[in-house]
Amino acid sequence: MARNLVVKDLPELYETMGLPVDPVDASSGLTVHFLQQTFTEFPFVSVPFRPNYFSFLFIREAFGKYTIDDQVFEVRPGTVYFTNPGNYRIFEWASISDTCLITFNEAYLKENVHEDVYRDFSFLLTETVEPRVLSDDQFTIVRQLYQQIHAEHRGNSPYKNRIIGSLMVALLLKIKEYFFQDYNPIYEGNRSSQIVKTFKRNLEQHFRDLVNGKVEVQLRVQDYADLQFLHVNYLSSVISSKTGKSISAWIADKTVAEAKVMLQNPSLTIKEIAVRLGFLEAPHFSNYFKKHTSQSPVEYRKQHAA
Repeated sequence: MARNLVVKDLPELYETMGLPVDPVDASSGLTVHFLQQTFTEFPFVSVPFRPNYFSFLFIREAFGKYTIDDQVFEVRPGTVYFTNPGNYRIFEWASISDTCLITFNEAYLKENVHEDVYRDFSFLLTETVEPRVLSDDQFTIVRQLYQQIHAEHRGNSPYKNRIIGSLMVALLLKIKEYFFQDYNPIYEGNRSSQIVKTFKRNLEQHFRDLVNGKVEVQLRVQDYADLQFLHVNYLSSVISSKTGKSISAWIADKTVAEAKVMLQNPSLTIKEIAVRLGFLEAPHFSNYFKKHTSQSPVEYRKQHAA
């Protein structure tokens, strides 16, 4: 299969590979499940794919290999993987006894964790993160957190999303402590990796400025190229080849993620949200939102009313 298979969520990936999708409901933007429920025959080799979601893999007892772009990492007990959207990957399982996978998209983070989540957790923008083997004490702490998240995800609490959001903050802080305390993004990656990371940071900053009213018009692809003093065709080719998504697709995903957050604020009208996101007319925004989500802004707002 080609290197350009982009999957929007985990159920889509599992469906592509003929795996059961029952344990992985992604309707909230978050999935939590134990891989030993899904993978029962070994060895198992995945299709090559590019996910459009973040993931944490907590390997208490499993063996295999994980390929990200041109890097291959061994999977062994006590390992924690963090990966973000866009990178080409393949996973190979030799055995799985106890492994938890959490996946989530950007909209979920912004709706349930914090709308400015990248401020405290800038590592979420990092392109390739080497897995870490944690000490027994460290793994015990993160295990308690992911087990709590799993239990809440399966439960029916009226505060389910808020509880999971709080637990996700604790989990992200522990990942930051164990993985990134000494992390310096200046030294990470090659030239292409740096271009991708700078583009993601520029995209995030621009949307912060849009939402806060500091600017009124969305940046174009050309503008993002100008910010890095690159030819637009070169930036486009780097982003597409490294992430599997075009710049316009990144902009669309970001627009929809921010719109979903604002639509949950009842004090903002649809027109105000449209203006904040750089749309000249509210109907244009409504059509754009429906094209990318299959729901109108009004329908989405009703569905997510507190």
